[in-house]
Amino acid sequence: MNAVNNIRLEKQGNIRIVTVDHPPANTWDLVTMEGLEQTVDELEKDPEARVVILTGAGEKCFSAGFDVKDADNAPRIGAKARKLWTRIDRFERPVIAAINGHALGGGLELALSCHFRIMADVLSARLGLTELNLGIMPGWGGTQRLPRVVGRAKALDMILFSKTLSPREALEVGLVTRLSRPGKLMDDALEMARSLAQRPPIAVACVLRAMALGEYEGIDKGLQAEDEGTTRVRDSQDRVEGFKAFLEKRKPVFTGR
Repeated sequence: MNAVNNIRLEKQGNIRIVTVDHPPANTWDLVTMEGLEQTVDELEKDPEARVVILTGAGEKCFSAGFDVKDADNAPRIGAKARKLWTRIDRFERPVIAAINGHALGGGLELALSCHFRIMADVLSARLGLTELNLGIMPGWGGTQRLPRVVGRAKALDMILFSKTLSPREALEVGLVTRLSRPGKLMDDALEMARSLAQRPPIAVACVLRAMALGEYEGIDKGLQAEDEGTTRVRDSQDRVEGFKAFLEKRKPVFTGR
């Protein structure tokens, strides 16, 4: 296991587990943000990584957002967060947020950047963008990604009134993908990650790229990326293996080639 600046990186086969370990609430100061930046750099260069799980240390908080004790560095932290959260949103391998407790402010904005969100079904845990209570606004992507997930009206209701949701309320509006029984969160996240890791890596990357381009640069760019991806997977060994396995009535073994 590697650890840098309050960020732990663990490797389990083709799965990478990133843990924010900045007690007591896994908040983001400049040091921790720089640690995540280095970790994302490493993940982007890791050819063996097929799926990433992102979680928080402990049982109370996934992340409570910005660390007010580092207010002097707020502009630098915010700038890095906006870029990093976007890099995660556009990452070409699936990222699962394993939400182990509160996800508030920048912490929820980080979870919204992940492709999937699994949350521990703990009644006391809350999710929300509560910045307006402090006279400020979500600044790390929340005004864009929350309505993309839950719809404009629900996002406005949550943001303008600083409303928070319980895990089950979050599941009802689609803010989280699924709930896990207390103590089973990482088991469930790893189960999903293992299933995703068995999918054809080239096709997965092409799907994520096409969807991200559509979101960020418009449907024409997304359709162009889809066309390019279709050509790329057609010429891959994974496509040959997929068709061969189908005809032989067996499970395919995809290698990413």
